[in-house]
Amino acid sequence: MIIAPFWVSRSAVRYYKPTPLAWVIVGVGILGASVPLYVTTRSGPGAIGAAFGVVALTLAAVNRRSREQRLEELEVSLARKQAAIEEHERAAALAERARIARDVHDVLAHSLAGLSLSLQGARLMLVRDGASAEAVEQVTRAQGLAAEGLAEARRAVAALREDAVPDVRALGDLVTAYRLESGATAEFDVEGTPRELSADVMSTLYRTVQEALANTRKHAPGAPVEVRLSYGDVVSLSVEDRPGKRPDRAAPGGYGLVGMRERADLVGGSLEAGPTSTGWRVELKVKA
Repeated sequence: MIIAPFWVSRSAVRYYKPTPLAWVIVGVGILGASVPLYVTTRSGPGAIGAAFGVVALTLAAVNRRSREQRLEELEVSLARKQAAIEEHERAAALAERARIARDVHDVLAHSLAGLSLSLQGARLMLVRDGASAEAVEQVTRAQGLAAEGLAEARRAVAALREDAVPDVRALGDLVTAYRLESGATAEFDVEGTPRELSADVMSTLYRTVQEALANTRKHAPGAPVEVRLSYGDVVSLSVEDRPGKRPDRAAPGGYGLVGMRERADLVGGSLEAGPTSTGWRVELKVKA
């Protein structure tokens, strides 16, 4: 009989969670177990106390585990959000690096290239007009310094652009890589009139395609894929795969869709994902 309240309380907490209904069921379990004990042993208070003790121990253990689970879920959620924020900040930093690279290339590199050509012309004129060797040497040295400065400027631009913000071609590269890796049909289409997008929006588009294709590799390996980027009042990105070997999309342990939604939220967009009549589709919409 002592086991009865334990079983009832455990079942109530397991299936109904810590709600008023669960506590009612626990109380009924206590009374139900106490009555037979009282009838057989004539120890009503002792029977009720024993039943309450069993239930209290059960609830304490279950509540402790429940708190641990909530803390674990909170830690995972905070880690995902922090990662999304850091990626957002990194995109802004990369955009600034790309801007500096453009400025260096457009202003400094062009100026140095023009200076180098002018000095080369001046040296040839000096030689033609029979100028002194010292004058020719000075101009030649200046031309060499300009050429060195131009080379340094170009190296700086290349370094700044190493981690440049991905562009539309980078999205196509992801699709091409999927096609070569899987051997499946993979298409990338652009609709509407392309326009320049902010660094964080472009990074979000890139990460969405990257994560969606990773999900396809995992859940529908070898499936044909179609990626479409549309420019309109909003920028729309869809990644759709067709039937493949399809395990359960809702299998536990993956946070890919959650991460994509959090990235979309950071740029003021929305993301939907779900089955279609022919496969699975991820769709991102951003006002940009």
